[in-house]
Amino acid sequence: MNTIDFSLDFFSLKGKNAIVTGGNGGLGQAFSLALAKGGANVMVASLKDDDGSTKKLIEDAGAQFRFIEGDITADDECKHIVEACVNTWGSIDILINCAGININVQDVTKFTRTEWDKMISINLTAAFDMIHESCKYMIKQESGKIINIGSLYSFLGGQWSPAYAATKHGIIGLTKAMCDELGQFNIQVNAIAPGYYATPLTEMTRNDEKSNARILSHIPANRWGYAADLMGATVFLSSAASNYVSGTTLTVDGGYLMR
Repeated sequence: MNTIDFSLDFFSLKGKNAIVTGGNGGLGQAFSLALAKGGANVMVASLKDDDGSTKKLIEDAGAQFRFIEGDITADDECKHIVEACVNTWGSIDILINCAGININVQDVTKFTRTEWDKMISINLTAAFDMIHESCKYMIKQESGKIINIGSLYSFLGGQWSPAYAATKHGIIGLTKAMCDELGQFNIQVNAIAPGYYATPLTEMTRNDEKSNARILSHIPANRWGYAADLMGATVFLSSAASNYVSGTTLTVDGGYLMR
């Protein structure tokens, strides 16, 4: 490809098949919808099905939707999820590792191995397992896009939740390592690090005048992010337009890290 060859068709995801873990709620739903609007079929893997809104959004966008219930921390579950995608549509072209949890304990001395182990298992180990199973097919087809979901806490400390910060730092390390391993097979591995977004999980913080003001004071854009703000980055990193982009973390934070 050279400059003359480039066209906006490179952003199209038509004919591609994707898995999004934790893709049926919150920011995960935005990732799923972005893929569908780009033309990809989307399989959402989660512990619980949603209220049907994700299915409707994706099908209204003209894409096929499949839901698979599964615990990605269980033995062989990631293998079964990837096999389900390949058996349904014939390939796995895009993987977005979005599933994750955060457990806050304000007294660090009370943050135990129980919380630590659970978060490491879901946020980091499961992401590795999903990549491990997906890349077996991607290597054979000599193409693939893997997007891991980081956080501002991929770069910052993690007061009240040391495991969350550790896993999100680890996600960036995993992204770099897998880029190094898989680049030779035309598989690009990148990460997206969202900033502060207006979701149901942040409603209490946004409604608290002091907390809201404190966060906004760190965002040059002077607003919370909307789900749609993540969609362009998702389509870009999932498409042929990013074929020479790998091992990078794209922060979508309104400039938060610049202050």
